[in-house]
Amino acid sequence: MTDWIEIGEINAIPRRGARCVNTPSGKIAVFRTQEDQIFAIENRCPHKHGPLSEGIVHGASVTCPLHNWVFDLATGQAQGADEGSVRTYPIDVVDGRIFMAAEAALVAAE
Repeated sequence: MTDWIEIGEINAIPRRGARCVNTPSGKIAVFRTQEDQIFAIENRCPHKHGPLSEGIVHGASVTCPLHNWVFDLATGQAQGADEGSVRTYPIDVVDGRIFMAAEAALVAAE
């Protein structure tokens, strides 16, 4: 059984925006799409370690602000000709409140 911790409210994240969650092991970027989907991924691009939370959200993807690598928010996989991935984390939304799997905080930057 998964334990969940509340990390905020959906309305605290602008549509097509992100916020960071600080964990004991590093930062996790939490994104909200235009359609109100919520995703959580590692906040570091594997290419040049750009802060993905500062990237441009389009559809269910984010573009790294440093060198334009695009990542699928659901899978963490780089898109197009780029290769690599970022870790994704389980998220649940209940009554407008965002919850993250508790173990995600422990493996954030493993």
